[in-house]
Amino acid sequence: MGANGSKEGRRRRLVFTYGTLKRGFANHGLMQDLIRTGDAAFVGTAHTAAGLPLVCGPYRVPFLLNLPGAGEHVFGELYAVSSRALARMDDLEGTRKGHYERLPISVVVVDGEGQKEVEAEAYYAHRSYAGVMWRRCGELGYKVYSEKEAKGYVRRKDRPHDITFLDQIRIFIASPQT
Repeated sequence: MGANGSKEGRRRRLVFTYGTLKRGFANHGLMQDLIRTGDAAFVGTAHTAAGLPLVCGPYRVPFLLNLPGAGEHVFGELYAVSSRALARMDDLEGTRKGHYERLPISVVVVDGEGQKEVEAEAYYAHRSYAGVMWRRCGELGYKVYSEKEAKGYVRRKDRPHDITFLDQIRIFIASPQT
């Protein structure tokens, strides 16, 4: 079988989205494209099983930090995605550039039948700066990335192009808290 017809090509993985990939936010167009091509399906709303910090970095970009117990139960959306969708999401999230890393996460799916804990994956701030980001944000996080937290978000195309996003993160981390 070819790559598209292989078992791996059809296997779905669960991905928890908590920021701009959610419905109504700046990067949800990617999820809509993936749903249209059959590479993603909305599973439901969910929240993290453990408390995790959710903060906003430069340009009001949301970052989930892999510091279990340091934050709140974060609310978001769960999607079942193909390997093709995962590759596109990895590209958006800059996993090869050290912006984010895709790691396992336990989430609780909430539906009309109650709650069910499932294993998924999420895009966390890269470990090279996550702890410093948490301290820079005053060790205060959010339960949800809502319109209020997204106010001031700057789309990638509208950010300066003469500096890398990692450099923008470093500048943010080094700047005083306002």
